[in-house]
Amino acid sequence: MRISKGEIFERVFINEEVNLQIDQEAGSHVKIHVINASFSITVNQLGEGCRTEIYGLENLHGDEHVTAETHVTHAVGGGTSNQLIKFVLSDNSRGHFIGDLKIAQDAQKTEAHQTNRNLLLSDTAEMRTQPQLEIYADDVKATHGASTGQLDESALFYMQQRGIDKQKARQLLVNAFMKEVVETISDEKIKAKILTFFEEEAF
Repeated sequence: MRISKGEIFERVFINEEVNLQIDQEAGSHVKIHVINASFSITVNQLGEGCRTEIYGLENLHGDEHVTAETHVTHAVGGGTSNQLIKFVLSDNSRGHFIGDLKIAQDAQKTEAHQTNRNLLLSDTAEMRTQPQLEIYADDVKATHGASTGQLDESALFYMQQRGIDKQKARQLLVNAFMKEVVETISDEKIKAKILTFFEEEAF
């Protein structure tokens, strides 16, 4: 798929497996959200001043297994990219994130960020993360981070001391963790629908 010069391509995929390969021309903007599904997204910035945003949110239960895979290449300069991928894993679920970010030698003045954060809600859930950065240009801003942890027990205790039962407190903390991704959706109706689902049915 080729995104023409100056074009905006924005999609939200919910419970739908995604496999996309996108070439961006100058000044184009790609913004993709994938909620609760495996995905593989490859984006090549082939023109100056491109903007790429990839967001993933996986709330897994039972024996579910999801792989989130991103490949972003800045072939020319002046572009930006932001990747934020989050997993919440319960029961015996398994998550796998593969993130590949490349900045070519000629891609000066590039700004690129890749973040993967994961929340384990059981001792039997598993998360594997494989971030990879290849940076060949000098004048760039690039960051990456990956973290996996459990709910903050002190925050749970604090909320329980103020009359919130433990299950509700857990739900509020998990929803706050997931909300960061949902809030980046542009369509207000879709955003509200997802937030309502997580608040009422995620547990």
